[in-house]
Amino acid sequence: MQPSTTASVQPLVVFGPPSLLYDFGVQHPLTPRRFGPGIELLEALGADRFMPPPEVSEAELRRVHDPAYISSVRMLSEYPDAGPMLGFSAWGDDPPFSGMHEAAAAVAGGSLAAMERILAGDACHAFHPGGGLHHAMPERASGFCIYNDVALAVARARDAGHRVLYVDLDVHHGDGVETIFWDDPQVLTISFHETGRALFPGTGFVSDCGAPNARGTAVNVPLEPGTSDVSWLAAVELVVPALAAAYQPTILVTQHGSDTHLFDPLAHLRVTTLAMARAAALLHRVAHQYAEGRWLATGGGGYDVYRVVPRVWALVWLTQAHRDLPLETPPEWRARWSGEAARFDQAPPPLMLLDPPELAAPEPESLVERNRQTAEAALACALRAIEESTAA
Repeated sequence: MQPSTTASVQPLVVFGPPSLLYDFGVQHPLTPRRFGPGIELLEALGADRFMPPPEVSEAELRRVHDPAYISSVRMLSEYPDAGPMLGFSAWGDDPPFSGMHEAAAAVAGGSLAAMERILAGDACHAFHPGGGLHHAMPERASGFCIYNDVALAVARARDAGHRVLYVDLDVHHGDGVETIFWDDPQVLTISFHETGRALFPGTGFVSDCGAPNARGTAVNVPLEPGTSDVSWLAAVELVVPALAAAYQPTILVTQHGSDTHLFDPLAHLRVTTLAMARAAALLHRVAHQYAEGRWLATGGGGYDVYRVVPRVWALVWLTQAHRDLPLETPPEWRARWSGEAARFDQAPPPLMLLDPPELAAPEPESLVERNRQTAEAALACALRAIEESTAA
């Protein structure tokens, strides 16, 4: 299906002043600084359809989060330094901050509102760069994630009667989304991530494939440290089209964490924007082939703020806009951010949108083979379960 009007081609981008409020502090790796270079690159490439994220209601949050947990977030949001006195243990990577509930509720509201626009037919594609907080659990914060915005969006589509395909490309296992829909056969979650044997959150193995009444609808492809474009992209291209054909989704939700990139400081994969661009194009085809174009994409993780995050966001937006990828990033954008990038040891902002093929060293054949076997095993497990459930 090809969109019929110019308005439908321009993706809806969720971003506004509330997006900047989700801020764990100056030393935290998930920084709102990413929105400066990220959003300005989108605008330089032609993005002009923006929607600020509205704050989600507590009643809506309860669709995926426990009321007691929401109450604790509210309390710590008002008294961020009083956790021990209030009976709350330390939150590790998610330090409470003033206004935390409102900031996290705006992220959640952004993905939920984008899904509402898609369901209403007001947008074919939507992109929420600040969304993708996929680690948040029903009863606790985890991995820089307070409320699980993608799970809320998936739940809204699910409640509207859709069969939802959720594809997670972040370097970390999409454990929160998987947990929330573990026993729901109407939601298929696929996560490609660095193996939990080497990286947080330590979960997401091939054998983890859903509750007994939803076998095959949780799919995990854990990849080896050092994985680069060849075997990462091979896994995505093997698993996603086959499962989309078997599952026949009616809506697509994706998470495009750029922390799989070679430059990212928090993980050990070596993927480049070349492979990420091909993955985005594949997901675009899936959306149009099976879901009449209905596609909500989110930005997810990514901690190289100047060299990687803006280009990955641009790849997603350009794909959703049905635009050819330009060879170079705009010179005025590079000049605007080069000084700040240097201050944070992430300079220079790259000249090319797509990385050169030689950026990452070739993968050892043994690593490629292990990743191939992992992807094939994950696919076989899911297809077998889906076929069995269809026969039943």
